[in-house]
Amino acid sequence: MNQEFRVERVLLADPRGFCAGVEMAIKALVWMVKIFDSPVYCYHEIVHNRLVVDRFKDLGVIFVDSIDEVPAGAPLMLSAHGSAPEIVEAAKDQNRFVVNAVCPLVTKVHHEARVRAAKGYTIIYVGHDGHDESVGTLAVAPDSIHLVENVADVDSVDKLVANPQKVALLAQTTLAEHEWESVADRAREHFPNLWTAARNDLCFATTNRQAALRKIAQTADAVVVIGSANSSNTLALVKVAKECGCQRVLRVDGPDELDLIDLGQARTVGVTAGASAPEDLVQAVIDRLAPSKGVESVFVTNEDEYFPPPPELRSLVADLEKISPTKTGSLLDDRSVSADEALKSHDLI
Repeated sequence: MNQEFRVERVLLADPRGFCAGVEMAIKALVWMVKIFDSPVYCYHEIVHNRLVVDRFKDLGVIFVDSIDEVPAGAPLMLSAHGSAPEIVEAAKDQNRFVVNAVCPLVTKVHHEARVRAAKGYTIIYVGHDGHDESVGTLAVAPDSIHLVENVADVDSVDKLVANPQKVALLAQTTLAEHEWESVADRAREHFPNLWTAARNDLCFATTNRQAALRKIAQTADAVVVIGSANSSNTLALVKVAKECGCQRVLRVDGPDELDLIDLGQARTVGVTAGASAPEDLVQAVIDRLAPSKGVESVFVTNEDEYFPPPPELRSLVADLEKISPTKTGSLLDDRSVSADEALKSHDLI
């Protein structure tokens, strides 16, 4: 970059990076790597972050897109995005040890879908076609649920609704707020008695990260969003920054993809990270930006939510503790170790 236009200041979004669901899933997979002989299998990417997946591959984890690829008796984790009911059942066949690392917030949406379908509702589901979370949720009530991606799609749902008085609206948890709100408003125009959950389905962490980004995107000359291209919440952050009027918005997996020339003459750069991006990547990006006047944290809210490890894993660890305490080590004190620490050195957990 031309030295005349060096970055002066970084505005760092807080909160950013790993959410509680990702923390839980990553640490659970690290547990499995520690407990079981290699290889450990994982159905779909544990989270949508290329570098996180690569780190687990280095630890001997094999990621598969079909349960048929998992040998009998093998340890298998189901990803944080949630899996179709038939996938969960198939995974348990052939004496496999299965840990379902689905985010509890996704489980909540699955539960809502089952309940509404059983009560005869037609369900409008706002999500991205082909996304792992959407695929899993649609499979929960396939005869009752219809995917929409935007306002225009809502207009075509009328003919699919048997009873306009019994229509429910659910959503992919990682949507941008504007995606949910615009579709919800249009759906209410079509169906005045529309049922929605008391608290909408959007992940609190996704909403918090978008709120923090809004605070910096309006004043920053450029924004760098750290996260992978297949991460829905990362792409939502990119959209939010652009909607706030920021002219230069870059999405990168990590510092190696950050071309400082693309920042133009930006002196103040906002930095945030999607819910699947490790904190060490954030710090590496800041190091690459090398702001001459330092980093300013832009705070919105504290996040103290904690999701415990999946019950299958907690039960196994408790049994192992009785047999061989040295095998479990700090596994029983999961909350004391962050996913970032676990990823850097899986011996920590």
